[in-house]
Amino acid sequence: MSAIAPGALNGLKVLDLTRVLAGPTCTQMLGDLGAEVIKIERPGAGDDTRGFAPPYVPNTRESAYFVGVNRNKKSVTLDIAKPEGQAIIHKLLGECDILVENFKVGALAKYGLGWDELKDRYPRLIYCSITGFGQTGPYAPRPGYDALIQAMGGVMSITGDIEGEPQKVGVPVADLFSGLYGCIGILAAVNHRHATGQGQRIDIGMLDTSVAWLANQASNFLATGENPKRLGNQHPNIVPYQVFPTEDGYIVLSVGNDPTFERFCKLTGQEALLADERFATNAARVSNRQLVTDTLTPVMQTRTTKDWVAALEAAKIGCGPINTLKDVFEDPQVQARGVIVEMDHASGERVQVIANPVRLSATPPGYRSAAPVLGQHTEVVLKGLGMGAEEIAKLRADGIA
Repeated sequence: MSAIAPGALNGLKVLDLTRVLAGPTCTQMLGDLGAEVIKIERPGAGDDTRGFAPPYVPNTRESAYFVGVNRNKKSVTLDIAKPEGQAIIHKLLGECDILVENFKVGALAKYGLGWDELKDRYPRLIYCSITGFGQTGPYAPRPGYDALIQAMGGVMSITGDIEGEPQKVGVPVADLFSGLYGCIGILAAVNHRHATGQGQRIDIGMLDTSVAWLANQASNFLATGENPKRLGNQHPNIVPYQVFPTEDGYIVLSVGNDPTFERFCKLTGQEALLADERFATNAARVSNRQLVTDTLTPVMQTRTTKDWVAALEAAKIGCGPINTLKDVFEDPQVQARGVIVEMDHASGERVQVIANPVRLSATPPGYRSAAPVLGQHTEVVLKGLGMGAEEIAKLRADGIA
């Protein structure tokens, strides 16, 4: 792999006490942007997602799940429940700028590694905790799981067919958003520390973040006091903005305003609708949602998806096919943006990962190292703390490293 220029966060050092998805998403973003990330894993077991398999990366026993969210990190095995392990954590904290953890509330305090135990000893430390429900409130002690948070946070109530059951989103968005909000909080805290020299605590609750990204649906509720209904693939505030069947499949039609609807009607020979007050404005179309859907469905079924995409794009009307993942990765736009990155893995294989979508002109994300095998960097990191070979061997023999 060719040399990689220092990233925007070059010089920052992160102690990563996270596992599964929300926390590792946060720390991978920091790593991609140039920070050095030391990931602490349980000896003999590691991050839970090492066992989330199959599928495995081809020709390895590495879980695809783990590899996808743990690049640009050094894996150090350490039992932090033992005093010797805790002592090593403190040595690392003497060098680190940021600690990220997603243990249950109060769990790290048992090992002397909670915020209250560390804030005075390391006043410059930025300490980010990602939990299901945050550090306060009646639910704080509860564990957080993505599907549970999607349910409690409201998004499942507005996702799914109109007459069907509530549905969770097909990827773990509660975890992912929490990790990204955590990263945003850390970057804000880094800037604050530049100005004041002081670290701080960042408290990320998955339920909080899930409510935050309800976006327009939450605003609609606050404005009306009415629970939004499930609309399947339709938009609550814009019509038509939904999935329609075509001659050979489906298409998403996104008519974002009245001038676009006028172009759509002229393209499809439906100019008469423009004189009908039930269709004339977006507000009217929202009020007559089912009529609009019933009227346009047979129109959209007259052409293939490919033909519709060509015609609608030529008229500057938002549309798109519903791609499978195979379609996604074969799409010329996706390929032109280089969204798949190949990296050398410790197994000797090349692994494919999804590129970081943050495009920075001067300090782009870097791909320095693929997700590590368990404990890959234990010896080099411990030696960097001044430990000798015999001391490290004893830690291994005692099950601490």
